[in-house]
Amino acid sequence: MDSVKQNERTPSSTALKFVLMIGVVSFFADFTYEGSRSITGPYLGTLGATGTAVGIIAGVGELLGYGLRLVSGGLSEKTGEFWPITLAGYFVQMLAVPALALAGNWQVAAALIILERIGKATRNPPRDVMLSHAAKQMGYGWGFGVHEALDQSGAFFGPLLVAAMLARRHGYIGAYAALLLPALITLALLVAARLIYPRPGDMEREAPDIHAAGLSNLFWIYMIGATLVAAGFADYSLIAYHFEKTARVPQDWVPIFYSVAMGVSGIGSLLFGRLFDRAGLVILIPLTLISALAMPLVFLGGFKLALIGCAIWGMGMGVHESIIPAAVATMVPRERRPSAYGIFTGAYGVAWFLGSVLIGVLYDVSLPFLIAFSVLAELAAIPVFFKVSRLAKANRSSPVTQSASGSTH
Repeated sequence: MDSVKQNERTPSSTALKFVLMIGVVSFFADFTYEGSRSITGPYLGTLGATGTAVGIIAGVGELLGYGLRLVSGGLSEKTGEFWPITLAGYFVQMLAVPALALAGNWQVAAALIILERIGKATRNPPRDVMLSHAAKQMGYGWGFGVHEALDQSGAFFGPLLVAAMLARRHGYIGAYAALLLPALITLALLVAARLIYPRPGDMEREAPDIHAAGLSNLFWIYMIGATLVAAGFADYSLIAYHFEKTARVPQDWVPIFYSVAMGVSGIGSLLFGRLFDRAGLVILIPLTLISALAMPLVFLGGFKLALIGCAIWGMGMGVHESIIPAAVATMVPRERRPSAYGIFTGAYGVAWFLGSVLIGVLYDVSLPFLIAFSVLAELAAIPVFFKVSRLAKANRSSPVTQSASGSTH
């Protein structure tokens, strides 16, 4: 076919176009659901939810949002059907967000928030596998970084729209209703991407290895470090709830703070992706150390310090969404990527859930205890990442490792 011939002639060009198109899809998707997430905490608060309830809802959402990736990742690996599962997940996610405008109580709103996370869980592993095929041609860090930059650009503008709706006194209901348009644009572009690139796997020209080995020790050790980071990373819904409760940040500014965080995340994704391709996993050590500063600033600081804390929090999100998935692709054989992404992000979600529940409970008990737990969990990941970077460097010359991971420069 002509599309296959084009892939053979210019694999890097085709890969970049695919990454950019999926990035534009993600721009509008994040415009929608990150706009929503910028106000879920205070919205739940106005409907009568407590801080503990907000923490549990965020935790359950992330548990399902990551844990169910075990199912979608395994299913896509078994069936080889990446697009149908991706499409189904996006449709569920994009329709759940504007439906929040119709929620009459916090229980219904909580169900829709969790449903949105389920949609994301369904579509992410197969989508990331398709992205990994393209990223192999341009460097895993750069490929995922470019995608994440577009993704987070949407996350930057979505909360600004929400802030504008609140400033014009349309309220939370009007803000959620306004997110219907970008949700529909997301779905239209996704269908177009499916028609233009029906077989993204063709971009990775390396022949499949039917005898591909299982997941390496490097993968499992790396997963331990990532879960520690996830456990100590507070969800923005609780941060926004704190801003609303303490009145340290005016209501109209809460989504703007989130927008700033997403802007930092998007810029950071490009920079971190390049650094990952050049330096490898060792880059996670200083980035994790810096991100540990976010919680003291957002929960104890005034307006300015909280804004700086949100920017650092956003930097951490950029690491979560670019380097962490890019690194997984370098550790496992191509044929095992769907289940690897499912297992990895499933464990990540369980850790996020447990951490979010504990952080939510600690919020109602003691802010110093909350901060201590968050910082210690982040710092505990650093020696793990150090060990992983050393192992990856030692194994770089191994033929087996090269076969499983591909180029990382």
